Amino acid sequence: MPDRMQQFLEIGHEMPAKRPTDERRHDFLEIYGEYGNTGSRQQASRCEQCGIPFCQIHCPLQNNIPDWLKLATEGRLAEAYEVSQSTNTFPEICGRICPQDRLCEGSCVLEQSRHGTVTIGAVEKHITDIAWQRGWVKPPAPVSELEYSIGIIGGGPAGLAATDSLRRLGYQIDVYDRYDRMGGLLIYGIPNFKLEKYVVLRRTRLLQESGVTFHTDFEVGRDASLAELRDKHDAILIATGVYKARDISLPGAALNGVYAAMTYLTASNRKGLGDVVPEFDSGELNAKGRNVVVIGGGDTAMDCVRTAVRQDAKSVKCLYRRDRANMPGSMRDFANAEEEGVEFLWLSTPEAFLGDDHVSAVRAYQMHLGMADFSGRQTPEPIPDSSFTVDADMVIKALGFDPEDIPGLFDESELAVTEWGTVKIEEPSKMTRLPGVFAAGDIMRGASLVVWAIRDGRDAADGIHEYLQIQHHTKLAREVRSNLAAVS
Repeated sequence: MPDRMQQFLEIGHEMPAKRPTDERRHDFLEIYGEYGNTGSRQQASRCEQCGIPFCQIHCPLQNNIPDWLKLATEGRLAEAYEVSQSTNTFPEICGRICPQDRLCEGSCVLEQSRHGTVTIGAVEKHITDIAWQRGWVKPPAPVSELEYSIGIIGGGPAGLAATDSLRRLGYQIDVYDRYDRMGGLLIYGIPNFKLEKYVVLRRTRLLQESGVTFHTDFEVGRDASLAELRDKHDAILIATGVYKARDISLPGAALNGVYAAMTYLTASNRKGLGDVVPEFDSGELNAKGRNVVVIGGGDTAMDCVRTAVRQDAKSVKCLYRRDRANMPGSMRDFANAEEEGVEFLWLSTPEAFLGDDHVSAVRAYQMHLGMADFSGRQTPEPIPDSSFTVDADMVIKALGFDPEDIPGLFDESELAVTEWGTVKIEEPSKMTRLPGVFAAGDIMRGASLVVWAIRDGRDAADGIHEYLQIQHHTKLAREVRSNLAAVS
């Protein structure tokens, strides 16, 4: 068993074994098996311990990856977990769902030198799963309780990351969420085969054990205005995420059988959680026996196509306007989807949805990649007279998400937003133009990765702490001046 690093010449790159395709396409269990201690130590020992750790630089959380890989190699898993969780609130979640191929692993020197990347995400998952099994993961335990109260609007990754950080400092936390469970996208958007829900629920239970109060089925603007919450709390964090589905204005878009991605995924995830879901039970949001076409090429599109496969769809096709090399989603997810039987129609975009009352087909046309735009990506352009038709009695639009009208929903016209509708904040504090009101995650950044939401939540917690400490010292100074004035 290795006890030193730089073993990449003796030990090859090896992911945990995937369950056979014929088995995994019929259930929603996670597809990767466990490493075991020997496999984890071997893969961690491949790390080159670079002088400039590009894996760490390209991690949004700046995780100390080389350090916990070295500790894992030496079998010091408790210390490896402590190093991992010191920068990452939810390492067991990131180890499962982060697109490592686009971040840490894609930047690994071994990957660039064609030796095969260190399997950072899988080792991270193994370390944290062992930590949970052995009872090393504890609720946040503040040294002392502080009198200040903080209201957090949104129980997704950004809100929960901020909650964890602020509770450790001793603040009194209330989290408000519109859904009946905390977790947001982690619970209702991401399918079980990527993130089983117990992984999220056990984290929220820890926060409850630490004294955090959760308010479910709570909508700001309906149950309380933002102004009312500001009166109740000393600081507010807006971490609602972005859930407004982008749409396409095409003929037939209003036909039955055409759905937004989150509508479809939420129904599937609720069913997996044991909820009663009439739209699923009636067959409306169940892909079983249907010809499914998913429009889009990002991570949400991959979640949709792979969910449809597991619901025993007759066929599953993904329509994407660019080619494989320009997909915005994880290539690892794409490879898994292809293994599971999804057909990809590259360089294709919808022209119309066909049908009388219910969609029966998608008429599309072919594209080619033209000149690069301001982002450096080639712009898709239609090819004349290239129309073709794809049978479809279920169409899922996975075109991304935009912010909701937060000032309108929260009945707070003074809350400033950007031209994209995201809440406007000042860096690095994450405070909005309203004193004591902060924002983090997708509602501030725009639709992005879970790991960025965690980073934003932790940064916002730092900004809130600094703000409240200034308020505290200002209050003490006033009291001192008042006492001195009374004495004199």
